[in-house]
Amino acid sequence: MFNRQRNSEAYGSSSSLCSSSSDLSRLIAGSQFSRIRQYTRTRKRENRFERVHFNQDGPFDLEEAPAIPYPKSVAFIISNEFCERFNYYGMRTILVLYLTNKLGYNEETATVLFHTFTMLVYIFPLIGALIADGWLGKYKTILYLSLVYSLGAMVVSFGAVPLTGMPTKAVTVVGLLLIAIGTGGIKPCVSAFGGDQFSLPAQSLQLAKFFSLFYFAINAGSLISTTFTPILRADVHCFGDQDCFSLAFGVPAVLMIISVVIFMAGKRLYRCQPPAGNMIFGVSRCIADAFKGWRKRRNSEPMESFLDYAKPTVGTRMVRETKCLGRILRLFLPFPVFWALFDQQGSRWTFQATRMDGMVLGFQIKPDQMQVVNPLLILGFLPLFDYIVYPILRRCGIRRPLQKLTIGLLLAALGFFLSAGLEMKMEQAALGAMPTEPDVAHLRIYNGMPCGYEISSEALGSPRHVESLGMWQDLAVRLAQSKEYAFQGKPSSGKCPPIAGKLHLQPGKSVGYLLAQNKLVEFADGLESLAATETGRSSVRALLNTPENEGPAVLLEANESPVSLDPRNPSQLYRITPGHSQLNINGQKVASLETKGGGLYSLLVAGSARDGYQHKLVEVVPPSAVSILWQLPQIVVMTAAEVMFSVTGLEFSYSQSPPSMKSVLQACWLLSVAIGNMIVVVIAEFKFTSSQSGEFTLFASLMLVDMLIFLWLARSYQYKDQSEDLEEDDANEPRSEDVMQTKPRAIETPQRRTGGGLEAELGYGAYRNHAYDNDFSEA
Repeated sequence: MFNRQRNSEAYGSSSSLCSSSSDLSRLIAGSQFSRIRQYTRTRKRENRFERVHFNQDGPFDLEEAPAIPYPKSVAFIISNEFCERFNYYGMRTILVLYLTNKLGYNEETATVLFHTFTMLVYIFPLIGALIADGWLGKYKTILYLSLVYSLGAMVVSFGAVPLTGMPTKAVTVVGLLLIAIGTGGIKPCVSAFGGDQFSLPAQSLQLAKFFSLFYFAINAGSLISTTFTPILRADVHCFGDQDCFSLAFGVPAVLMIISVVIFMAGKRLYRCQPPAGNMIFGVSRCIADAFKGWRKRRNSEPMESFLDYAKPTVGTRMVRETKCLGRILRLFLPFPVFWALFDQQGSRWTFQATRMDGMVLGFQIKPDQMQVVNPLLILGFLPLFDYIVYPILRRCGIRRPLQKLTIGLLLAALGFFLSAGLEMKMEQAALGAMPTEPDVAHLRIYNGMPCGYEISSEALGSPRHVESLGMWQDLAVRLAQSKEYAFQGKPSSGKCPPIAGKLHLQPGKSVGYLLAQNKLVEFADGLESLAATETGRSSVRALLNTPENEGPAVLLEANESPVSLDPRNPSQLYRITPGHSQLNINGQKVASLETKGGGLYSLLVAGSARDGYQHKLVEVVPPSAVSILWQLPQIVVMTAAEVMFSVTGLEFSYSQSPPSMKSVLQACWLLSVAIGNMIVVVIAEFKFTSSQSGEFTLFASLMLVDMLIFLWLARSYQYKDQSEDLEEDDANEPRSEDVMQTKPRAIETPQRRTGGGLEAELGYGAYRNHAYDNDFSEA
């Protein structure tokens, strides 16, 4: 069975869109091979090889033709694809965490940037295909855009180096734009260029092996980079940070440079086809001519269809195939919503994983590593669906592609309902960390003094007692607007002085106050400071009431670099590895602490080197109680939706479209991915819901409505008999001397005849390039 979405990268039409989508290729390879073999056997049985099988030296007979050596150039193309996919998936895996943790964007802005980048990645294939098919050819297009791609990868890696005065955000945006141009531009051309190395149909089986290797290279690059890039990011420390995004971006960038070198090394062995022309222009011309004819003759010569007005200029066949294309594109209208949900696995679902407990059987799973589950499941689901799921569905009467597409849309909605339920569970656990209502504020008061205090304020209601190194909190302070309250603190024991000050509360905010150095110190408290943290890390705030001349203060973790603390900045959060750690001041052990992943802690320390130190660890936000494994159900369901939808959808498009329109349809398929990411950008930007669970529910509900629209559009679709294409092939079989042509040739068209008020049609070749007539890729 086809994994159509990812195999549009591994196999596809060699014209117009060169081939198709990179990300979508992993799924398609398997059944394409059986299709090629079946086609070869069928053509052989019907004795159709007599005059249509050619190699570069002329016609041959299939039974007597000598074996053609396997192209050595394929090794360079497959190695290039492995390195390129390693770079793309590695960079994409950690991108949202880089945008939040390093560039300081909030989750909404990071989501917008991520999906804008993905949208551009799926728009630029159209430009790359037009350049390759109409101007430079595949080899030069891949080479030049790969250089742009490599430059973008190096720029992003360089931007992650913390250099003073460097506009990091601008550098990152420029790098991502160059990557989008590069990866999008070469996306439709690499697999088609690999297919050009074979003599078809004589090497159909060898071509199938190539796509198998190509498919493996894509998966290998994706799996390895998705697994190890998060390790480079989190477990390596550089430039004084507790992570190393520059290395995590830099290693994939080096692989991208290597991919260009490998690709150039095989130049002497490549078979390069000249630019073949692009059917997108033919379709555009057909529509434009139809509009012109409709404007001139809609009253005098009414036609059954709008496109019929283009017959005098483009011919009956072009009009017929454009109509067929339009019937399929009508079904494409609901498709962007699926991609809007699917691509959030790399953004919203990664952010969701950052708020979960990644400790599993003693191993720490990083949030971005959860993305590796999808390609692993794909490899297992392909045979599972082929041999178990689809036979069961056939027994239930579900055989047709449009029925499977509907199930895929339904599964996508179910996956997001599951993610919404999981998010609700996590939101309930975090209610005490951040106000959930707009007219509520959180107030926490920490006592860093060596004495207990009686505190009073209008904001507190009745007077409260806070023990030494203790915390008092009120998480339900009601106020309509920002307000200031007087504060008084009187020692209940010991020789500590009274402390007075002001409390400043804002609705929807969490604020903390520290009694230290005989004064009241204000700082931001709660989850707003925790937003950019990640699973597997604890967050500690150091609240030190020690003499100013004592220092330095250092936090020591097991097998980690020491973390220097700023004793006078209580707002600063430090991310540490869960487990045992200790605080040293002037090299002397002051405190021991035990933390858990996902928790927010305040470490209160009072005293001096002369009098000794006292400490207490206060839990402000509970550690993650929800295991990251709870994401598996939604990932499994979404992967099943991908197989049902993208695989079936690409096969449906491929089989139902006219042979000359297959690559035009690939272009529209990629555009639907781009539009889907645009939908995510709009919803994230305008914030239609107040919570993340509400946003997930909105997407799931939108998917259900979208599924109903698809059912309505598909209700009257008539499937095309695929034997029509074979009969049409036989009627237009090329002569051997035609195949030998390496340059597009002019196609003779019959003279115009008049009759019935309309000029008789021109030949079908009027807007076709001769290269299309020799395209065996639809096999």
